Amino acid sequence: MPIKDSIIKDTTNYYTEILNRFGPTFQGVDWNSKESQELRFDQLIKVINMPDDNFSILDYGCGYGALYLFMKSKFPKFDFYGYDASDAMIEKAINLNSNTECSWFSDPINLSKTDYVVASGLFNVKQNYNDDEWNEYVLDTLASFNTLAVKGFAFNLLTKYSDKDYRKNNLFYTDPLFFFDYCKMNFSRNIALLHDYSLYEFTILVRKGK
Repeated sequence: MPIKDSIIKDTTNYYTEILNRFGPTFQGVDWNSKESQELRFDQLIKVINMPDDNFSILDYGCGYGALYLFMKSKFPKFDFYGYDASDAMIEKAINLNSNTECSWFSDPINLSKTDYVVASGLFNVKQNYNDDEWNEYVLDTLASFNTLAVKGFAFNLLTKYSDKDYRKNNLFYTDPLFFFDYCKMNFSRNIALLHDYSLYEFTILVRKGK
């Protein structure tokens, strides 16, 4: 099995187990608190230009759909698409948002272009993979984001500046400057690195076009 397929399978199993244990809550997607979850969302949606206009957005690794629930109070109109490799997550998302016009997918082959793509926490849990394997997976996935996103994409990663006493071996900590440079060289001239909020992580915003 190719390494990327193996990673997706193992990651799907990991989060499905977490969901089964905690249900559709911040804990069910392996976050410490609702407040930290929403702080991450606040950083990611900064990629959206002209928020008063209608736009489309894909939440890649959407879990049970928490970002959609968060965005409803922030934007007057938008088209929301959620993708997660876990069928259990998508089932929860559909059940929680049954009265909406959101579209939910568990197969990436069904994804099409949207204005924006965002991913929160998608790259945090490397499990037993080494850093080189995981880094390759991240870069490959970012290339997919670039293909899918018309106006821009945003993602977060745990920072190498995390307190070493609190690091966990199954998590992926990385250099924010590497990803800033990589995105600048490969995706767009308009890149923002956000590392000024109170979590041991950073967010990259990639704005496409002129």
